[in-house]
Amino acid sequence: MIMAPLFHHVTSARCAQRLVMFALLAACITLAACGFRMKGATPLPFDTLYTNIAENSPFGAAMRRAIRAASPNTRFTSDPSKAQAHLIQLANDQGLRQLSIDAEGHVEEYELNLVFSFQLLDSAGRELLPITTLRATRDVPYDDTMVQAKQSEIDVVFQQMQQSMVDRVVRHITAPAVSEAYAAAQDMPPAEVTPDLTPLPDTTRQGQPQNRVTPYTNPLSGFQ
Repeated sequence: MIMAPLFHHVTSARCAQRLVMFALLAACITLAACGFRMKGATPLPFDTLYTNIAENSPFGAAMRRAIRAASPNTRFTSDPSKAQAHLIQLANDQGLRQLSIDAEGHVEEYELNLVFSFQLLDSAGRELLPITTLRATRDVPYDDTMVQAKQSEIDVVFQQMQQSMVDRVVRHITAPAVSEAYAAAQDMPPAEVTPDLTPLPDTTRQGQPQNRVTPYTNPLSGFQ
């Protein structure tokens, strides 16, 4: 006699949980159908985009994936003359420096740095987003008795920083102000200076610490 009310209570709770789940799922579907996006981001106002960021680099591939996810109607073209907008990489630097050294001259911590500079132009060279420089810094402890493991850790941290940089770039170019600038640019004369649209090669190089006293200056140029 006691089990029946208890079973009924448990069954009712499960039904309520399922109803909540179905309601949440329905809400998500409705929002997706309405084109819901994160606050502050809008689809790009153009359908074709050219970029000189190397497509065969992990950074370039991640950038393309992120832009497609944020603006599904935008497709990339390798021909600048067929693009309605140009995402131009101006600087792409990755490096590290000694942050602290112990009394015996051994490096205890490195500072990892990323600097990415870019601008967004329309097909006539008119500015949609001015030259923007983004910087990222992370500190990583170092142990010269575990060089290989620490190098792997540094590589992983750089990859995380690169992905974060991609997200920041996408937030900038999908901001509502870019759509407004694109609409306003159509009534402006073409730019007098033609931007350099030369594709940039992937110049990533690997570097290893030589010893525990010599500063580890990673000769990486560009993102991995």
